[in-house]
Amino acid sequence: MKYKYTNRLIEEKSPYLLQHAHNPVNWYPWCNEAFKRSSNENKPIFLSIGYSTCHWCHVMEKESFEDIEVAKLLNEHFIAIKVDREERPDIDSIYMDACQALTGGGGWPLTIFMDYHQRPFFAGTYFPKNTTFNHIGLIDLLKKIKDSWIDNKERLIESSNGITEALKSLSNNVNDKKLFNNVDDLAYNIFLHAFDTKFGGFGKQPKFPMPTNLYFLLRYYIESKDDKALLMVTYTLESMYRGGIYDHLGFGFSRYSTDNKWLVPHFEKMLYDNALLALIYTEAYQITKNKLFEKATDEIFTYIFRDMMSKEGAFYSAQDADSEGTEGKFYVWSYNEIMEVLGYDEGPVFAKQLNVTKRGNFEGKNILNLIGSEKINVNKKIRNKLFQYRKKRKHPHKDDKVLTSWNSLMIVALSVAGRVFKNDNYIYAAKNAAEFIFNELIDSDGRLLARYRDGTASILAYADDYASLIWGLIELYESTFESRYLEKAIKLNEELVKHFYDKKSGGLFMYSDDAEKLIIRPKEIYDNVIPSSNSISTLNWIRLARLTNNSDLEKLAIRQFEVFSNKINESPSSCTFLLSSYLYLNSKSKELIIVGDKEKTRTKEMLDILNTNFNPFITTLFIDTKGSDKILELMPHLKNYTSVNDVPTAYVCSNNTCSLPIIGINEFKDIF
Repeated sequence: MKYKYTNRLIEEKSPYLLQHAHNPVNWYPWCNEAFKRSSNENKPIFLSIGYSTCHWCHVMEKESFEDIEVAKLLNEHFIAIKVDREERPDIDSIYMDACQALTGGGGWPLTIFMDYHQRPFFAGTYFPKNTTFNHIGLIDLLKKIKDSWIDNKERLIESSNGITEALKSLSNNVNDKKLFNNVDDLAYNIFLHAFDTKFGGFGKQPKFPMPTNLYFLLRYYIESKDDKALLMVTYTLESMYRGGIYDHLGFGFSRYSTDNKWLVPHFEKMLYDNALLALIYTEAYQITKNKLFEKATDEIFTYIFRDMMSKEGAFYSAQDADSEGTEGKFYVWSYNEIMEVLGYDEGPVFAKQLNVTKRGNFEGKNILNLIGSEKINVNKKIRNKLFQYRKKRKHPHKDDKVLTSWNSLMIVALSVAGRVFKNDNYIYAAKNAAEFIFNELIDSDGRLLARYRDGTASILAYADDYASLIWGLIELYESTFESRYLEKAIKLNEELVKHFYDKKSGGLFMYSDDAEKLIIRPKEIYDNVIPSSNSISTLNWIRLARLTNNSDLEKLAIRQFEVFSNKINESPSSCTFLLSSYLYLNSKSKELIIVGDKEKTRTKEMLDILNTNFNPFITTLFIDTKGSDKILELMPHLKNYTSVNDVPTAYVCSNNTCSLPIIGINEFKDIF
C-alpha cells in the first residue's frame, strides 16, 4: 500500500507508534532530537500518550491527527511527540500525575503541552477537532497555546516550573509516620460500603474488575473469618462472568464495563486483566470449590493460548475494542443473525439464555450475556457454531508486543492454577514464558529488558518488570520445586534493590539509576488495575525472607509500611495489594519444608493437600531426597531437614521455631 505521508515513527517497534507512522503530523518518538529542535526553534512540545488498543486514541487520530488542518498547526508551531504508555510507563506516570493535578482527572489519550526541558504547563485527555458546546476543540486549543507561547512564554515557563516542583514534592512525599493499627479494617469497610449488592463490584459505572481489591478481600477473609469479605468477592466474580464484560463465545474479559451491571464493556481485552482475574478465580475456587470458578479460569487460559500466545510461548499485550472502525463490532449480534446461524430450533433457546432480543441491548445489536439466566452453562455445540461464524468477521487489531511485566503476571496465574487444578499444561506454559524472558529479554550485560517485538528487545526494565517477574518465579518455584526459579528470583531481587531502591528515603523508584533521567523519578505506590511495583516487591521480600532465611529482606518489607504510611493511611482502599502484604506480615504465617521423593504417591498426596487449600500466608520449600535438585546448595540451612523412615516428611516453622517431623497424611491435614 502506498501512503501519502510517512513520519519518523515508521522506524519504531511499538504497534501504537506505527499506527501513527502515516499521519500528516511530523511525529517524533520520545528522543533528544525532538527536545533539541524544540529549543533551537523556540517551539513548545505537544506530547500525546496512548496505546494501540485505546478506543478514544483511535477517535482522536481519525478526527485530528489524520487531518491536514490540525497537522499544519502542529507542524508549524509545535514539536509533536508520540509515546506508547505501555512501552514507557515512566513517562506516562509523570505526565498522568500532572494531568490529574491540573484537571482532577486523567485517561488516554493523554495530551500534554510542555517546554523543551520536559516541564508541563497544560494537560488534558481527549480533545475533539472542533470546539463543542462544553469542550474546547484541538484546533482552538493549539491556536491559544501558540499565541500564549509567543506573547507570554515567560509566564508559561514559570507555570511549568511550579507544576514540576509540585510533582517532585508529591513524588518525594515519604515519611516515617506510623501506619494505623486497623488500616486493613478501614480498607475493608470502604469496600463494604461501596459494594453493589445487586450487581456486584464496587461503586457505580464505569466498573473495573480491580483484581487487586479482590485479592486483598480474600486474604482479609482468611484473617478475619468475616463471611461478607468472601461474599463480596464471589458475588462479583459470578456477576462479571455472567455479564457482557465476559466474552461468552471466545472467552476472556474486557477491560471494564461502562454500566453498573457488567453488561456493556469497553471491548478491549488486556493481558494483565485476564492474568490477574484467572488468579482470583483460582483462589476463589480454592476457598469455595465452586466449579464455575474453575471453569472461568480454564476458559480464560483457553482464550490466552488460542489468541494471545506467540509460537515461542510468550504472551501478546492486548486486543482492540474496535474493528472496521466501530467499537465492539466483532462481538455483537443481531437477533436475525443468531437465527440464521442456529436456525429456529436452537436459535430461540440460545437467544433466551443469552438475552438476545430483536431490539438489542447495545446500539440495536446484542451483547451476549447471562445476566438473570437460570442456566450459566452454554451449550458447547451451539457456542462453537457461533464462534466459528464469528471467526469469519474482521478481527480486532492485536498488539503483539511482549511486555516483561504483563507476561510475568500471566506466569503467576498459570503457576498457581497449574498446582491448584493439577494441570501440567498451565505449568508448561508458565515455564515456556519464563524461558522466553530469560532467552529474549536479557541484554548482553545481563540486564532485564522491558519490551520485545519483531525479533528485537529493548528498554531497560522498570521496577514493575522486576517485581512481577520475581513474583512469577516464586510461584513457579512453588509449583515445580525446581530451585533454578528460586535462584533466578533471588538474583533478580538483588538487581532490583541495587538499581531501584532509594537508599536515602526508602521505597523503589519506577526506573533504574542507569536509565534515562526524566524530570522526576517517581515511586509507584497505589494499586490500580495492576498492583504497584512497591506493593508486589513488599510481598516478594516477605516471601523471599521466609524462603531463604534472610531477615534483611523482611526489614526492607517492614520499612515499606513506614515509608508509605501517610499515603496508605490517607487512602487504604488504593493500596490493597500492599495491605495484602501487611496481612501476610502480621498473620500467623508458616514456613513449610517438605522432604521427599516428588515421584512417590505419598509425596504427591501431601502436595495435593497443600495445593487444594487456600493458604496465602504459607511459604513452601521442597527437598528432593533423590538429590536431583540444588536447593541445598542454594540454601545450606536446610541440610538438617531429612525424611523420617524414607517417607515424605513435613516440618512446619513459625516465629523461628519448627515443629517435630510430620509424616502422617492425617496429621499433615491438621496443619491447615
